[in-house]
Amino acid sequence: MSAAPLPPRSWLFVPGDSERKQARALGGDADALILDLEDSVHPAQLPAARARVAGVLKEAAHRRGGPQLWVRVNSLASALLPADLAAVCAGALPAGVMLPKVSAPEEILEVAGQLAACEARQGVAPGTMRLLVLTTETAQGVLNLPRYPRVLAAAPQVLARLTGLTWGSEDLGAALGSLGKRTADGAFTFPFQMARTQCLLAAAALGVAAVDAVTADFRDAAALARELSEARRDGFYGKLAIHPDQLAAINASFTPTPEECAHAREVVAAFAAAPGAGVASLDGQMIDRPHLIQAQRVLARAAQARGG
Repeated sequence: MSAAPLPPRSWLFVPGDSERKQARALGGDADALILDLEDSVHPAQLPAARARVAGVLKEAAHRRGGPQLWVRVNSLASALLPADLAAVCAGALPAGVMLPKVSAPEEILEVAGQLAACEARQGVAPGTMRLLVLTTETAQGVLNLPRYPRVLAAAPQVLARLTGLTWGSEDLGAALGSLGKRTADGAFTFPFQMARTQCLLAAAALGVAAVDAVTADFRDAAALARELSEARRDGFYGKLAIHPDQLAAINASFTPTPEECAHAREVVAAFAAAPGAGVASLDGQMIDRPHLIQAQRVLARAAQARGG
């Protein structure tokens, strides 16, 4: 299996049954589109949405460039997932599948097996379709996040398929019966901070990307800027979006600055000048392997933003 591309910075949800929104999104700035068969599609429109998404995937297969195309399927518990996969995997395969409302890591193992069966029927390499997992939409899902590293580490083929973990507050708020998710100053209340942190820690333990949740009020540029600053500070790799107007800020936030790139190149050069060493010196300070790993990540992300 070839090396997977770097995870997207921006992930834009697009209703699976909306030709107009899909056409606009395909020509937009998102690194990845999530063609949605779940929350944004009325159950009566689901068969039409499946057919529509399959058509978009087929058309995109003949196009060069453009965003990665992912599909948010319905949850394993919904009983709708097999029909979702049968429709979207009948022709051109998506780059990956977003799996919602996961309550335990064993669900990821089961769905990964279904994806492998789709790949086998299509005659493509195992792991061609990646996975992005929505981890915090149920209370049980939050409580089970600490189990992810142990369960998934025992299934290396599944772990190799996993692009990242993401979180969300809307379904969790409904599950908890929360009267509000934020304090007066706009910060998340403790239950949602905990869910966000658990997702971030589980992703880091697995060595996959942590993707921040949507900013629900797409008109609130200040809230988006605040959440982006916090997400990048804390170690998130990208962010979900619900409106095209959010994409420029997301892409800019998760693109290293020239100053960050210059420092990263200095770190890499310092270690190159001391081959085999576990530490190096830069500007009178000692730096060690974690500094090198972070510098390499910065340069890889900068190259991705340039399209290289």
